[in-house]
Amino acid sequence: MGVAGGSESTARTPSPAVGGEAPELNAGRSREGGGRDMHLWVSLPERRVMLSCGGEAVKVKGTHVKTSHRPHRHHRGLSCRSLLFAAVALGVILLPFLFTRASFPSLDGAAICCSINGLRWMLGPGILGRGNSRELMNKLKLVFLEMDGVDMEMKLVETAPKSYSDLVADMSSHPHQDIKTFALKTKAMLLKMHRKVQLAGLQASVFRHLASIDIPKSMHCLTLRLAEEYYNNALARSPLPPTEFVSRLNNHSFIHLALLTDNVLAAAVVASSTVKSSTNPKNIVFHVVTDKKTYASMHSWFALNPVFPAVVEVKGLHQFDWPNHVTTNILETVEVHKKTWEHSYHSISDKKYERLEALGPSSQSLLNYLKIHLPDLFPELDKVIFVHDDVVVCRDLSPLWYLDLKGKVNGAVRTAEGKGDYCVGKTFGDYLNFSSAVVSVHFDRDQCAWVDGMNIFDLKAWRRTNITTTYQHWLKLNYESGFMLWHPGSLPPALMAFEGHTNSIHPSWHLWGLGHQLPADESIQSSAVLHFSGPAKPWLEIGFPMLRNLWHAHVNYSNEFVESCRGIE
Repeated sequence: MGVAGGSESTARTPSPAVGGEAPELNAGRSREGGGRDMHLWVSLPERRVMLSCGGEAVKVKGTHVKTSHRPHRHHRGLSCRSLLFAAVALGVILLPFLFTRASFPSLDGAAICCSINGLRWMLGPGILGRGNSRELMNKLKLVFLEMDGVDMEMKLVETAPKSYSDLVADMSSHPHQDIKTFALKTKAMLLKMHRKVQLAGLQASVFRHLASIDIPKSMHCLTLRLAEEYYNNALARSPLPPTEFVSRLNNHSFIHLALLTDNVLAAAVVASSTVKSSTNPKNIVFHVVTDKKTYASMHSWFALNPVFPAVVEVKGLHQFDWPNHVTTNILETVEVHKKTWEHSYHSISDKKYERLEALGPSSQSLLNYLKIHLPDLFPELDKVIFVHDDVVVCRDLSPLWYLDLKGKVNGAVRTAEGKGDYCVGKTFGDYLNFSSAVVSVHFDRDQCAWVDGMNIFDLKAWRRTNITTTYQHWLKLNYESGFMLWHPGSLPPALMAFEGHTNSIHPSWHLWGLGHQLPADESIQSSAVLHFSGPAKPWLEIGFPMLRNLWHAHVNYSNEFVESCRGIE
């Protein structure tokens, strides 16, 4: 330690503790002009710093400064310099400790806060006292148990500290608060943090939902360009299918796939992937049903981009010539579904995510409600494979077409069946409200649900049943019960209507949920149809990159319209 006057400094090692006491540290010795020695002692247990300069000793302990004098002729001249040196030395010695004490909570606060000792170290003895840690811990436990069933006032939660650091600062500024007050503030702080986390989770769900219902600008561009081409180019208005293939539309020896969609690019991927995966593509007939606003674009695409040797029929809803009773039934189905979604939007005002679900495109699309009327859409067909527009076909579907449904109407993959009657996937209880006596009497809560999105329907057998009537019956009961029989969606009433009419097919035919999570590689490689059910559609940026590549592989990027609209990027 240096002082003015060209002093020399030597450091001494601390003496070992004797009798269990902490050592006193001789920090250094310095010699000033005139032969006077300076010594600095630091006593840790007594929190004492003592400086000796010749015949004068300065002792600093806590906030008290005492000076002791030895006879010396220069003691007045040395007093001020000694005090100044003591202050500098004290700062040098204590500054690292203060820095460590301030920074340690930030670096390892979580570990400290897990123990009562750490809590006492952080808050200091002025707040929690110097008592035994176990006694303090027991008191805290008792207080928290007393408050376990007590509802917190909203005002107390709102004014609670925002973080642990704020709690420490609040308790430090009010050192005389009792332990119950501390526990109350801690609980209010934790509740405030919990609500903040819940709000963040809800916002994340809302943002993800908004992203999932978005249609990329490139897809809008493609639809508009194709519609323009339909009215300007005679080739885009060519008959679908060509005249020489019209006879295939009702020929039962061909494999018929039905698709209800207003997404042109998605429909193109379904058709392309099916043809590429087929061992006999000339035996396939696609029946694409779309709405009036998308008809021109859809027709234009398949007229200019045929999937030869397969055949494609594109038909708009405005082109169907149904009997009056069929039109009435369809409108009745659509009307009840719309009332269901309007109820979901207006009555659940405190759950914004459900309200956004009610405003989703599928909930407002007429095409979403026509699945239950497939026998009326295709009156001359006996069988059809029905697929959603968010699928990719990876295997030949001919074996599925010739599969024996054992007299059932619907061939579908069930969520997951375990040994015996045990179901390890979603059950009817996940879709239906079994607290309602009407539901619990007719259905089994633990029965495995089946999955839609890739089904094979025996339309001939369907026409011999009352499935569509049963579906509408349950829609009316749900409406009359105040929409309490199931969660919003088109699948729950379908599960009820097809009860007893569904035959389970092998799970490898349909891998669903790819819009929710990544499946195992083995499942992807062994599945015939990959279904991107869920919010992360493959044409959206929120889709999983690896799975999106499986879908992108079937997009024709060399097409002039796709290229001009920059594909789907």
